[in-house]
Amino acid sequence: MPRRDAFIEHLQQVPLFSACSRKDLQLVAKRAEDVRVPPGKVLVTEGETGHEFFVILEGTAKVTRQGRRVATLGPGQAFGELALLEKAPRNATVTAESDMELVVLGQREFAGIIDEVPGFARKLLAGMAKRLRDADAKSVQ
Repeated sequence: MPRRDAFIEHLQQVPLFSACSRKDLQLVAKRAEDVRVPPGKVLVTEGETGHEFFVILEGTAKVTRQGRRVATLGPGQAFGELALLEKAPRNATVTAESDMELVVLGQREFAGIIDEVPGFARKLLAGMAKRLRDADAKSVQ
């Protein structure tokens, strides 16, 4: 259970889930899967359709776009949340640089939560609005 608590703590920091209550996030955690991967494992590939969202509990990963490194991700960071909302191509490749422990939530599990929990979608929209505002603010700096 401590790993689920860590996952919930990390989820609270993801803009998409920022308007969700701890109870909402516990539902998300119950549907997610704990996964370990070795260094070199490609987690998502740029241009391929995404089907899951990841939260890093341990380890690091590199993010590349068009073959160029654009970021390094570590514990507490998340990626792939837009894949939960839309079946669209990934905009980057993410590759494990070390042994990693991740919590993974698939589209199907996520859709089940939306169907079962009235009001959850509204909270997600509030989280998306925050993400858009933040992106808009960065674009004018």
